[in-house]
Amino acid sequence: SSGINAEYGGDGGHRKQGRWSWVKLAAAVPIVMAVSKQEEEAGKRREGLPTYTAKDVTERDGSGGGSVWVSYKEGVYDVTEFISEHPGGEKLLIGAGGPIEPFWALYAVHKKPYVFEILERYRIGNLAPSDVVSEDTEDPYWEDPVRHPAFSINNRKPFNAEPPLNILTDNFITPNELFYVRNHHPVPNIDPETYELQIEGIGVREGGVTLSLEDLETKFPQHTATVAIQCAGNRRADMLQHKPVRGMNWGGAAISNAVWSGPRLSDVLNHIGWREEDHPDVKHVWVDGLDFGPDGTPYGASILIEKAMDPRQDVILALRMNGETLPRDHGYPVRLVAPGVVGARNVKWVGNITLSEEESHSHWQRRDYKGFNPSVDWHNVNFDDKSAVSIQHQPITSMVCDPLNGETISVLPDNTIPLRGYAYSGAGAKVIRVDVTLDGGETWHTAELIQDEESPLNRTWSWTIWEIKAPLPEGISAGDEVKVTCCAVDANYNRQPEKVRNIWNLRGCLSNAWHTITLKLK
Repeated sequence: SSGINAEYGGDGGHRKQGRWSWVKLAAAVPIVMAVSKQEEEAGKRREGLPTYTAKDVTERDGSGGGSVWVSYKEGVYDVTEFISEHPGGEKLLIGAGGPIEPFWALYAVHKKPYVFEILERYRIGNLAPSDVVSEDTEDPYWEDPVRHPAFSINNRKPFNAEPPLNILTDNFITPNELFYVRNHHPVPNIDPETYELQIEGIGVREGGVTLSLEDLETKFPQHTATVAIQCAGNRRADMLQHKPVRGMNWGGAAISNAVWSGPRLSDVLNHIGWREEDHPDVKHVWVDGLDFGPDGTPYGASILIEKAMDPRQDVILALRMNGETLPRDHGYPVRLVAPGVVGARNVKWVGNITLSEEESHSHWQRRDYKGFNPSVDWHNVNFDDKSAVSIQHQPITSMVCDPLNGETISVLPDNTIPLRGYAYSGAGAKVIRVDVTLDGGETWHTAELIQDEESPLNRTWSWTIWEIKAPLPEGISAGDEVKVTCCAVDANYNRQPEKVRNIWNLRGCLSNAWHTITLKLK
C-alpha cells in the first residue's frame, strides 16, 4: 500500500483534484504532553496582518500544484515552501486547506517548541473570528479522527466517505486509511482501561456479564478472517440516475476488504456458559454501539443466532484490523465483524450484546435497511410488511473501477483495452465468474479473478478483484467510444440483474445491476 500514488479527486467541492503521495497515518514515537511557551503563543491573533476566511484557506489546498494554506487557532499560514523543503512536510497535507488541529491530534510528537517557531515563520494572516476552531466547541464531532484527504466525502457530520474508485482495487487488502467510512453518530473517544462489554438477555445470569478489553484480548483464542464489508447503499448513485431515493449518494467504493482479528463471538458466549441448545427460543443477537445520537440512543442492529453461534461462520469481536489496533473510525476498541452480512449489522464500538427471541428494536434494524417493490414509495411504504425483511445478506454485484467512466484510454497493440474492478456476493457465496462485454451483450469475455483460492464456495467472505484485456469489437478503434459492461456470477449461479429500473427501491439499497461505463479510445 505504501506505493499508492494519490491522483484522485475529492468530494464535489470539499476537495479539488490534486496530486499527493500516499501518507501512512501512523506515529511511532512517544507523545509530548507538556505545553511550551511557543505552543501557547502560536496561532494567537497578530495585529497588522490581513484577515482571511476559512473559505480562503480551503481554496488553497495544493490542488494542481498550487499553494498550500493551513490554519492553526487564529493564524493562517502558507506552508507551500515548508512542505517541499522539509522531510515529512507532506504530512501537513492532511490539513491542507483547513485547520491543522487534527494533524496535532494524530502526530502529537511534532508539538515541539521549535516546530511552533517554524510554523510562525510561515504566518501570513489571521483567521476570521467566526471561523476560528475551538476545542471548547459544543460541536459533538470535534473529536472525530483525522481522515485521509483522498476520501470522497458524502457527509461530514456524521462522517461518511469512500475512497477513489480508480484506486479501490489496487490492493486485495484495503489499507486501513482508505477503508470506506460509514458513521451514524460522532466517533466515541473510548478509554481502553475503562471499556466494558455488557452481555445480557435470555439465558444469561441475572445482572448480565461484563468483560473488559483485557478479557477479550487474553481469555480467548484470537481468530483471524479476511472479510469484505459493504454498505447497504453502495452503488446508490446508479439508482438515483433512474429515480430519486433517500440516502447518501454512494458511488461504488462503499466496500472494502480487510483482515480482522479477535475472539469469535461463539467462544465468548460459550465462555459465559451460554448454550444455544438450552435456549431454542433465542433467535437473534442484538449488538449496540457506544456511539450515541442527540436523543441518547446508540446505533444498534442484530444478526441471527445461528450466524453468531456457528464457529464456521467466523463472526468476530474484532480488536485488530490488518494487523493493527482497530482504528477509531472502524470501531475501536471492539467491532462486530459478521462475514457475509451487510455493513449495517457490523456494529462498531460494541458496548452491549443481548440475546433475544426477536430482532433488535433499533431504528436501523426495523425502520431502515430494507428492500421494497419498485412501485413502493414513501407515500405507501410499510416497514412492518412481512415481505420487507431486514437486510442481512447482499446479492451478487460487480463494478468497473479502472478506468473511470468518461476517461480516455489508449488501445493496446493487440487491439484490447485493460479493465479492472471488483465483485462480491453476500452470505459467503464465492464469485466464480465475471463477464465483460463491449458490444451490448452480443459477445462476452471472461475476466481473470484475483481471490482467496483456498476459501470454500460457500464460505468466501472476501471480495474478488477481476481484470481483463478486453478485445475491441470489430469496427471499433482509436478515436471511437465504447461502452463497457461487467456482470458477475456467484457459486449459487446468481447473476446480476441487467437494469436498475427492476430493482429500484425507495432507500436505494441493494443496488447491483450490471455496471456500464463509456470510454473514449485513443
